Amino acid sequence: MSNRMWGGRFAEGPDAIMEEINASIDYDRKLYRQDIAGSKAHVAMLAAQGIVTADDAATITQGLDTILSEIEAGEFTFSRALEDIHMNIEARLAELVGPAAGRLHTARSRNDQVATDFRLWVRDTMDTLEEQLTELMQALAERADQHAGDVMPGFTHLQSAQPVTFGHHLLAYVEMFSRDRSRVRDARKRMNECPLGSAALAGTSFPIDRKATASALGFDRPMANSLDGVSDRDFIIEALADASICAMHLSRLAEEIVIWCSAQFGFIKLSDKFSTGSSIMPQKKNPDAAELVRAKTGRIYGSLQALLVMMKGLPLAYSKDMQEDKEQAFDGLASISLALAAMTGMVRDLEPVTKTMKKAAGSGYSTATDLADWLVRVLGMPFRNAHHVTGRIVAIAVEQGIELHKVSLAEMQAVEPKITDEIFSVLSVDKSVRSRTSYGGTSPVNVRKQARRWLKDLAKA
Repeated sequence: MSNRMWGGRFAEGPDAIMEEINASIDYDRKLYRQDIAGSKAHVAMLAAQGIVTADDAATITQGLDTILSEIEAGEFTFSRALEDIHMNIEARLAELVGPAAGRLHTARSRNDQVATDFRLWVRDTMDTLEEQLTELMQALAERADQHAGDVMPGFTHLQSAQPVTFGHHLLAYVEMFSRDRSRVRDARKRMNECPLGSAALAGTSFPIDRKATASALGFDRPMANSLDGVSDRDFIIEALADASICAMHLSRLAEEIVIWCSAQFGFIKLSDKFSTGSSIMPQKKNPDAAELVRAKTGRIYGSLQALLVMMKGLPLAYSKDMQEDKEQAFDGLASISLALAAMTGMVRDLEPVTKTMKKAAGSGYSTATDLADWLVRVLGMPFRNAHHVTGRIVAIAVEQGIELHKVSLAEMQAVEPKITDEIFSVLSVDKSVRSRTSYGGTSPVNVRKQARRWLKDLAKA
């Protein structure tokens, strides 16, 4: 027999394979709250416009509330034969309230219905991601304030470059995640337009009030073009693009945590809460949470790429291809949410081994730039000349297998006679970081000031 939701055009029901490829209820049931909210706003508008009676609207609304309670209590039976969340709810509504249920779909199509539901769901998810990013930034800023003066190596090419502080390093990630949060806010603002009322693609001849439904659902305005209203998926692509950039930042921090935890570095310790062991090596304590955050990045990228490829060849307006957007969106945004939660936990949990970091900060001739700066500042030497002199002194240290501050004054003066013993005052890592007072620099005073500014701002978020 034909599917009753499709009407009389079909004399037969779908083949089993068609039913299998066509059904989306296994995953789009996630949209039940949004679908019911959209339907309630729609029927309220229909009643206000005199398109359905107030009695029918009240009956439909009561039925929708009953369905919401059933789903949340786990008492609702989802049917794959009914394809999706929209038809499942509509069929149950007909069972509950009878013929009045048929009036709900007046001036509406599944095309604008799903577009509205999906926007509502993504909007809710973006609100959650914004909150999670704020929590992660707070955790990083708190640790930065605690460790504003703890010295560690700063790296370029993963080689010791110049001393920085642990707090300064963490604040770099606060800046990254603040940009992620800004992108989430921007995307949320752009997606906050309502497709409902676009109908199948051309709008409707009924005298609907699209501004009323948009307002009832918390949108800023209705979408201005009905074709765009049903076919646009920019909002989820942008959400996944934002998630991908954020995941890249999370992955960089996860990589550093993995490196820092290693015996070769020993910069930090993670507790058992974010570590696992080995089935064969009893001594192992693996930073698996960080490794899994790093791995989630590829999964999120995959979701974004899948949607971009799916949408690139679709003509206007709606095509069934778009049904494939849900699983990618659900998976990609769930993955970034889990990664943010895990990283926030690790940041709060980790303990820096400050003695090890400070010792490493002095290795690799990391204060060579301080020596060159001294030559410029005190002796008035052009920087390129100072760079050359410093390089020759570093070569002496390398040849002797000693640290830079252990090269004797006489050996330095053999390279540049005007050098005095004052040079040793700039070769300690503590004095190096204290001297970096330029805006955005690593001096503990700067770091503490920036960390506390962030904490004050984040408390208002």
